[in-house]
Amino acid sequence: MVNTNRIAEIGLLIGEPARAAMLDALMDGRALTAGELAGVAGITPQTASGHLARLSDANLLAVERQGRHRYHRLASAEVADLIESVARIAAVTLPQTRRPVTGPRDAQMRLARTCYDHLAGGLGVAVTDALVAKGVIAFDDGAGIVAPDGLDRLAALGIAVDDAARRTTRPLCRPCLDWSERRPHLAGRLGAAVCRHFLERHWVTRIADSRALFITPKGRQALRAEFGIAEIG
Repeated sequence: MVNTNRIAEIGLLIGEPARAAMLDALMDGRALTAGELAGVAGITPQTASGHLARLSDANLLAVERQGRHRYHRLASAEVADLIESVARIAAVTLPQTRRPVTGPRDAQMRLARTCYDHLAGGLGVAVTDALVAKGVIAFDDGAGIVAPDGLDRLAALGIAVDDAARRTTRPLCRPCLDWSERRPHLAGRLGAAVCRHFLERHWVTRIADSRALFITPKGRQALRAEFGIAEIG
């Protein structure tokens, strides 16, 4: 049975503005130092260290040591799901009079971004729709289904789930409701494999200091040729 005190604790932890900013900065799947996260949150490194310790103690963050440095990342895909869900609810419930004017950076985030380790935004939804249309995957009542020949068809494109990922308890394929598109994009191990493929092939590149992704000319050509996606954005 879920402990209601634990639910309240998690809510308080992610509800503090500086901690929320740091968690959001880690949604691109990378690990950052306390100093880098302090800059994102607009607080001192000492204050950031206190916040990060609380998040780590609650198992929301994982810490990796490399030499003298400590790197912080989201502890799991489930934590990323939580942050994405909160962002989606926040976008829906924001009063109309307080909606921000969407600038170029916001537009880029809506076009293409990472959601932890998978593609999101217009790009993520378009790729997901293409895979569904081709019969590679299907979504049914919140669950993801891969066709019997689905992995083979994706492997032919160079997209493969690595052996280490196969041994985890993380679902192979599942829908993740996109906070900007309000439609599902592909998550799970398969979603991570697709995102990794796009980055390795330089179909998309990361935009500095942001979760946003830039779709390269090579990527737009691949989207047309491999997925039948004529235009995004």
